[in-house]
Amino acid sequence: MDIDLGNGILGAILGVVFATLFQQWTQDVWFKVRRRAAGKVRSLTYRAADGGAWGTFSLGPLRTSALIVEGDGERPIAPEAVHVRVMDGEVELPAELAPWRAEIEAEEARASAAGERRPVWNGERYAVEAVEVTRTPPDEASEVHLRLRPTDYYTFLAAQQLDRRLPDGSTPRGRWLDPDAPLTAPAFLQCSFGVNVAVVTSDDLLVINRRGDGVRTAPGLWNSSVNEGLARPTDSAGRHAPDLHAVARRGMREELSLEPHEFTLSLLAFVLDVDARMWSAHFYARLTGMTGEELRARTGRGVADRWEHSATEYVPFRTADVARHLLAPERRHRWAPLAPALFHLALVHVHGRASVERAEAAAVRRLSR
Repeated sequence: MDIDLGNGILGAILGVVFATLFQQWTQDVWFKVRRRAAGKVRSLTYRAADGGAWGTFSLGPLRTSALIVEGDGERPIAPEAVHVRVMDGEVELPAELAPWRAEIEAEEARASAAGERRPVWNGERYAVEAVEVTRTPPDEASEVHLRLRPTDYYTFLAAQQLDRRLPDGSTPRGRWLDPDAPLTAPAFLQCSFGVNVAVVTSDDLLVINRRGDGVRTAPGLWNSSVNEGLARPTDSAGRHAPDLHAVARRGMREELSLEPHEFTLSLLAFVLDVDARMWSAHFYARLTGMTGEELRARTGRGVADRWEHSATEYVPFRTADVARHLLAPERRHRWAPLAPALFHLALVHVHGRASVERAEAAAVRRLSR
């Protein structure tokens, strides 16, 4: 009896010691296993049915190059769950691409001296080195780690020539990008990170802007309500990493003359334009007390970045109306690549996935009648 009691006490002590020493290790291993499993499931859902490149956002005949990397619209990504780190050292172009940047710099200097057009300003921006997604236990909420590296606009323009032939006959797209691994790319080919915001007025109107003909990227295409790229001098001033929510608020002020107290802001997703290698944080903004007519009047009194937009439309923020607008024959192929996915996610955020997908399917069926 005494032996059994002694063995029991010894076993209990050893159990406590084992739990103390190995509990954290066991939890860490289990968490890593779950993350790997989640990653496998996520990668399978991104892949197309033929096993080829990952599927991008589409709506019936409307097909885009927007890959929704994280976020489904229903559950916003918390500001504190986004971790941005700026790495030391600017992006360096490979020797093969350096002459392309020199060409751009020389041409802009020549055009400026000749007074032929407004020169393209070589703004300081960020390149994307990595976007990593994890889950926080126990609620499995999104956590996003974004690593950036300093670059400039001329480097971006040089790297945007993804299909230009190199001296050996290859292209940057063919040499450095793998279509079956869209999240893996060198930083010098990802010199663009911006925010896109879907703005809905207090009387439920979605604001849609058409990009001006003078912008270098997607001129004349219909786009998000607000589109703003990260700028080093403005968004970090060399002292801290940029805050994506602050960038979105800056875009709301510069493009729609709206102040932070006039809207609520939710981060819905991180999205990659796999064709142009442009990253975006997709936001939804709800105006708290301003109607569409009042917003028209506000912007009519002047906005800071008027030149970026050539037209604005206000569409009822109902799935059927937005889907009909997206699929209209005269504009179906005139959308900036990231805008349709943004509007879909905003609808899901407000109306729920099941309702939105039913209404979108009905809109697609009506096209064939």
